[in-house]
Amino acid sequence: MTKPTELYACLYAKEFPAQSLLRLRPELHSKPCVVIEGEAPSQYVCSLNTKARLAGLARGMTRVEVETFSEPVVLSRSVQAETVTRSILLECAGAFSPRIEDHKEDAALLCGIDIAGTKSLFGPPELLAQSLLQRVRSLGISARVVVSDNFHTAACLAKGPMARSAIQIISSQSKAEALSGLPLTVLDLTDIQTETFALWGIRTLGNLAALPEKELSARMGQDGKRLRQLARGEHPHLFQPAEPPFTLDEQMGRNTRCIWGSD
Repeated sequence: MTKPTELYACLYAKEFPAQSLLRLRPELHSKPCVVIEGEAPSQYVCSLNTKARLAGLARGMTRVEVETFSEPVVLSRSVQAETVTRSILLECAGAFSPRIEDHKEDAALLCGIDIAGTKSLFGPPELLAQSLLQRVRSLGISARVVVSDNFHTAACLAKGPMARSAIQIISSQSKAEALSGLPLTVLDLTDIQTETFALWGIRTLGNLAALPEKELSARMGQDGKRLRQLARGEHPHLFQPAEPPFTLDEQMGRNTRCIWGSD
């Protein structure tokens, strides 16, 4: 039997804590805004908008450092706002496929969508990506969409430096080339792995992909083989679609008492 062709769309929204708070507050879009978390006096910036970044603010700054800048808008991180926004975006993605995988990151939303077999419903991948991005933007969220037949390739490119376009369609033949210029930070390395690659002079996925597999595995074990596969766009992915939570609702009628299950 022929293995079904895999195809994934990766939706990525960076600075998610800030975007979740600002999406319904257009009066703040033109101002430098930072989101802080932690307990005083150890509060620090966990997210910020573009205006704040251009003004010289950065993640990790303390509340005291932020107050040295002229009139930044300081907001407290809201788990509730992020949860609601995440739920809305996942529901939006679910309009294009029932198979959605939510990768929870601290300061970003990363959502994988299995779009194999959806061409007859939504057209080619380019059209689906455009429709998805348009819906996300209508919700007040800035994001990018990357499509590839390898999930990890799409995720790495989505997390990489800003591309010229908010939509990227990566062919099977161009995965390695598209990945080659990305920094190693898109791979979520451990501190030890980061230090090791720095000592070796390995700074990009292209550098990592060029390393000999046997020698790399001998020095770093199976993690080395896995990282090299990721850098080459060859690492397989076991897609784990998110399951909607099962809830029970109890309702009391005049003569009946019913319990409904829903998901």
